[in-house]
Parts: sequence; structure tokens; C-alpha cells
Amino acid sequence: MPSSGYDKDLQEDKEPLLDSFDNLMLVVPVMTGAIRTLQIRPQAMAAQLEPGLLATDLADYLVRRGMPFRQAHHAVGQAVRLSEERGCGLGELTLADYQAISPVFAEDVFALFQFEHSLSTRAQIGGTAPAALQAQLEKAQVAMSNGEL
Repeated sequence: MPSSGYDKDLQEDKEPLLDSFDNLMLVVPVMTGAIRTLQIRPQAMAAQLEPGLLATDLADYLVRRGMPFRQAHHAVGQAVRLSEERGCGLGELTLADYQAISPVFAEDVFALFQFEHSLSTRAQIGGTAPAALQAQLEKAQVAMSNGEL
């Protein structure tokens, strides 16, 4: 139902929308140029990977083994703290270290510290698994050939 009188508040909602549009008009050309000239260097990217990036995988591991997420989060925090105190990566802690934090940890925990394994476990739409990534690339190629991008 339309307003029964003049209501200046109805104009106040336009400013954020127009500001967003102005910002988008500034950002799109910059992003277009960045993407057009992007050079992907897999070796340089791989060199920046560190085991601490896999802390989420460690929490997911504990959850799959029946631990509530809140407790898993806390246990992973303890593992991260221990690895930082020792100046080593999460994959360099011993099984005894992990089991001192929680008996839920088992020998198979060390398989988590492979980035390829981490990527492959995320097979959902938009995920990082090779098959999911290939599907995203194919969809983007179709959209580009149809002029949608």
C-alpha cells in the first residue's frame, strides 16, 4: 500500500544503493584489467602454502570421528598453540602430542597434512576438488561463449 503522505524516509534508502552503483562502476574496469593481465604461477602459489592452513581439515577430522564441533575447535586451537610454541608445523607434531590433546586423534591424522587431499575432499558445487573445479570452468566457458560474462 503506498504511503498516504510525503515521507522523506523513502528517499533515504536510495543513497546506499546509488553509492554501491558508483563504487561498482569504479571497481569493474579495474577488476577487468586485473583478470585480463593475470599471470598464474602455480609454483609460487604452492610455495606460500603452510600446514596451518589445514586447521579446518583437522577440526573436520575430529567431527567425523564423533567429536562435537565446539570441542574440535578447541582441540585444534590447542594443537596450533603447541605447534607455535615449538616452532613447527601441525604436521610435525607427533601422534603422542595429538593424543595428549585428545584421544580421538589416531595415526591417520597425518594424512590430513597433504594439500591435495584437502582440496579433493571439497567436492560440492563451487568446491576445490578437481571434478568440482572442472565443472566450474566448463560452466564459465559456456557463459563466456554465450556472451553472459
